[in-house]
Amino acid sequence: MKFLNPLDSLLKKLPAPFRNRYFLVLAAFIFIMIFVDKHNILTQLTLHNSVQQLETDKAFYMEKIKETKEKRIDFDKNQEKYARENYFVKKAKEEVFVIEEY
Repeated sequence: MKFLNPLDSLLKKLPAPFRNRYFLVLAAFIFIMIFVDKHNILTQLTLHNSVQQLETDKAFYMEKIKETKEKRIDFDKNQEKYARENYFVKKAKEEVFVIEEY
């Protein structure tokens, strides 16, 4: 007496690769790695975008540092002139006249 499994008829309707247990294990592994795992595809894409944004920010700030260093060198050369023009610094026994333009 043969016992009939109700799922046998469904299994026989499936294509051959879907009945292969090795294929099913491989498909389950790929599904877990892509969607369920701690480091899934969405997490990897998010991290990649974050790294790209940080690299862009790094380049921007390195350029700003370079500009600031150049300005500082110019400022060190013209420090006295800058202080006189913007802060009205004067030497001893010297008068400063402020002329405002309208």
